[in-house]
This record gives sequence, C-alpha cells and structure tokens, in this order.
Amino acid sequence: MNQPLTIPLFLPHVASDQSQSTRWRTVRTALKEGPGWSRLSAIRTARRSPGRAETTGSGSASLAVTSAPTAPAAPASPAAPAVTGSAPGDAGAAGPPGSGTPLSPEAKSRAVWAIVVTGLSLFMASLDNLVVSTALPVIRVHLHAGLSGLEWTVNAYTLTFAVLLLSAAAIGERFGRRRIFVLGIAVFTAASAVAALAPNISVLVFARAVQGAGGAMIMPLSLTLLSAAVPPERRNVALGIWGAIGGGAVALGPLVGGAVTSGWSWQYIFWLNVPVGIVLIPLAWWKLSESRGVASRLDLVGVGLVSAGLFGVVLGLVRGNSHGWTSTSVLASFVVGAAALAGFLAWELRSSHPMLDIRLFRHRGFASVNVTAMLFSFGMFGSIFFLTQFLQTVQGLSPLAAGVRVLPWTAMPMLLAPVVGTLAERWGAKPLVVAGLTLQATGLAWLAYVTTPTTPYADLVVPFIICGMGMTLFFVPLASLVLSAVPKSLEGVASGANSAFRELGGVLGIAVLGSIFSSNGGYASGQDYVSGLTPAVYAGAAVVAVGAVVALLVPGRRANRAEVSSIPVPVADPALESEPLVPALVGYPVRPDTEAACVSV
Repeated sequence: MNQPLTIPLFLPHVASDQSQSTRWRTVRTALKEGPGWSRLSAIRTARRSPGRAETTGSGSASLAVTSAPTAPAAPASPAAPAVTGSAPGDAGAAGPPGSGTPLSPEAKSRAVWAIVVTGLSLFMASLDNLVVSTALPVIRVHLHAGLSGLEWTVNAYTLTFAVLLLSAAAIGERFGRRRIFVLGIAVFTAASAVAALAPNISVLVFARAVQGAGGAMIMPLSLTLLSAAVPPERRNVALGIWGAIGGGAVALGPLVGGAVTSGWSWQYIFWLNVPVGIVLIPLAWWKLSESRGVASRLDLVGVGLVSAGLFGVVLGLVRGNSHGWTSTSVLASFVVGAAALAGFLAWELRSSHPMLDIRLFRHRGFASVNVTAMLFSFGMFGSIFFLTQFLQTVQGLSPLAAGVRVLPWTAMPMLLAPVVGTLAERWGAKPLVVAGLTLQATGLAWLAYVTTPTTPYADLVVPFIICGMGMTLFFVPLASLVLSAVPKSLEGVASGANSAFRELGGVLGIAVLGSIFSSNGGYASGQDYVSGLTPAVYAGAAVVAVGAVVALLVPGRRANRAEVSSIPVPVADPALESEPLVPALVGYPVRPDTEAACVSV
C-alpha cells in the first residue's frame, strides 16, 4: 500500500535542548542512513510546484504526493528526530546532495540567473566603495571642492550604507525580498545618474548618500535571494562565486575609477551604473522568485538615533579644522551626535526588537571581533584615501596610472585568498587575523616613513604588497571568526553588525585622519601635502596596531564554544512573527520555534 514518508524538519524550539545545528545534522544523518534520499528531489519539486497540496494547522505544514508502493522504513535511532514512513526499494541508487545528481534544467536555469543577477548587482554596489578614490583629485579641481567635500563624497556613501544595512534585510523580509532588491537597484541607478550630472559638490554628496541607501538594500538581499535560488548541494559554490565577485569589485575599484576618469571623465564612473541598472531591474523581476521571511517590527527609532548621532560626530570631525575645534557649530555637532548615540544605546537596551542587540557586546568574542573590524577599516580606508591622491596630486600621475600602481595592495586578496582559506582551515582564523593586522600596520608605517614628494614608485611597492597581504589575511578568515562568535540562530545578526562596523570604521577613519591631515598640511604644494599625509598615515598605522592587540582578546576555540553556549537566544513573540529564519532541510526558511513541519510523500 502507499505509505506516506513523513520527514519532521525541526522540533519545537521550546521542546528540545538541542541546538539548531545539532538537530539539522541529526535529521540529515537519519535520512542518509535511511531509505529516503532518493525522494528528496521529489519533495523539493512538490514544494515548489504551483499545484502543490498544502495543509495547515497548529504550526505544521505538509505536502501530499502520490508515491509507488513502499516497504516499511527502518526506525530512526532514539537520539534522532523521528523519520517515519517508507521509501522505494531502489532508494539507495540515488546519493545525497553533493554526490553528483544532476539538476533539472529548470533548477539549473534558476540558479544561473540568480548568480548572474545578484552577482552583477553586488559588483555594481561594491565597486562604488573605492571607485571614487582615484577620481577624487579630478573631482576636487572640476567641482572646486575642498578636503571636506572630498571626505563627504566618500563618507556619504559608506555612512548611509552602514546605518541602513541592518534594517534593509528586515524590510525585505516584511515586504518581499525581490521587491526591495529591485527597489534598491532602481534607487542606486537613479542616484548614479544624479551623481553624474552633479553641478557642484553638494549635489554629488547628496547623490552618494542616496547611492548608499540603494547599496544597503542590494547587498544583504542579493545573498538571501541567491541562497534561496540555489539547491543546498550547490550553495557553497554559489556563495563562493558571490564572495569572489564582491572582493573583485573592491579590488578593481581604484583601477576602474582611474581608467574611466583618464579615458573619458569622472562623471562616467557613475554613468556606467545606469545601463547596468536598467538591464538588471527587469531581469531581477522576471528571473528571481519572490519570497518573504517572517515579518518583524522595524526599529525606526533606532535608525533615526544612530543616523543623527553618527552624522553629528562625523560633521564635527570634518569641520573642526576649518571652523575651529572650539567653535559653537563644531561643539554643537559633537554634543548633538554624542547625545543621539547615547540615546541609541539606551533605546536598543530597552527595545523588544532592537536594530542591534547591544547585549551581545557583553560577550568577549562578539565585542572583540567587531571592534577589531572597525579599527582595521579605520586605519586602512583612512590611509588609502590620502595615498591614492598622493600619486596624482604630488607625483603628477594620471588616474589610470595611479590605479595601476596601487594594484599590489588592492588586488592581493584575489591572488592569495585560496591559500589563506586553506591556512584558516588548518590553523584557525584568529592567528591569521592577528598576523594580517600586524602586517597592515607595518605596511602603513613603512609608507608613512618613505613617502616624500620625490619618492620613486619602487620604494612604495614592497609596503604596498605588505599591506595587501595584511588585508587578505584579515578579510578572508574574518567571516569565520564573526559567525563562530554567536549561536547559529544569530549568525545573520552577527554578519550584518560586522559589516556595519567595518563601514563605520572607514567613515571615522577618513574623518579623523582628514582632520590630522588638514592640521599639518594641505593642497598648497607637494611638500605641503606630504606634511599632512605623513602624520595621518602614521595615525592610521597606530590604530590598526591597536586592532591587532584587540584581536588577541578573541577567545580560543574551546573558550569560544563555552562562551557561545552561554549566549541566550532571544525568545520571539509569535504574535509579531519576528523570529529569525533558519534553513529548512529542503532549502526553505522556517521559523525556529515552529512545531515539527513535515513533508509527506
């Protein structure tokens, strides 16, 4: 007779003391040892087909699909969640995911299009992190901008990106991931056109801020949409391609910016985004499937407070030298910014649905990893802001020539990432991160020491390579360090928080090092520029060195496991359906506290 194969995907969160990852592994092991693997593809197809039969009730979901006569299945082990039912006699002929079972043409097409659309969108948004760096000297002359204008050209993008990054994903969960993703592409494209048409530095800064908002919608949702479109057995490959695209965009940013500025004009670094965005908008709408997560309450108060606080602090830093550090406007900026940030901390501690759970910073692993990331970006992005201008402003190189000359630094991650990934698996992430920060600090100090108006490029190559090696050793294992600092159910929160801290580090680095630069030099002459650059880069090296010391505070593997087990996982409010998503066995997100969701075949 036809017996249903019932697969409990997850046990109730409150009914089991097993971690989510343990339950996942247990279910997968039980299925591998049982006779049901050959039917998982049928389950997945049934869940995705428009005509699937769904039943609901008491927190469970099931699918009914006619099957061939089956024999009783062997009982599951007592330690595993029950896997009951039957399977065909030839079930053993098919292997588990990753054994080489070919994808259906429809699934392959969906996965390929997801990689293309999300990859191009990610490349477009990531490229704008550093694509402006080699165009800054030309923008300064063409728009008659001062140092503060150049700082805001970079910081306007990273500041809005960092602040909205934590909220954009939640907005997508509520209103539809594809819808918000497409909206992000549209916003980014429109802002790029405004930036290209900017008649003055104020309009350009405004357009860059809007670009950052669009990028904040693109970045996290591109990863979510890609993960949902690719079968679990191919997901690691797809996510590896996604990460390589993002890293390549950052590495090529100065080169692309220099080439476009030299070949055409600085406006085209923004115009290039427009046709790409126009093509991506319909492609994303037609080729990506709409999906939603559980709706969560948006922390609009938190977003407003942190935005006002960071804007006030950065504004005070940027205007300090030109207006006087004791002037009323500068002091008011610092006071308002500090008050808003204090209010943000107080609000997040009492909010039931915080934008960022401040309580996580009580744990040494989470706090030290994020502080380390912020200090690294502070020193690295703050220093490269001035070093790329040095090659043009002082040494008279074209934007393209300047972009090529910094490749030993910026392109190093593309060359060394596979090797560093292997080392991270063997030695762990912490020693590599500490070594990377140490090399980065050494390279920056070396650059500050040898830089003069007439320094030959040969004297800069070795410190550029050292900085590139340090950046690679830091960035490649960082994700592992971040995710290992929290329980599985909080990995999304940890990843978003770390990305935001890295962006904020870059914002503060450019602002603080900019104030050091303007206090000691300026753009009057080559020597005047170097007089400001040297102490600024020394300061950047010192901050990165502090980051290396902070990285030593990251717990070792054994201590980290004990600390992570002590981190409480928030109990969500079912009425608001605000629980975080976790991956279901067949690749669909489910709520962690749901009752046993079953697939019946």
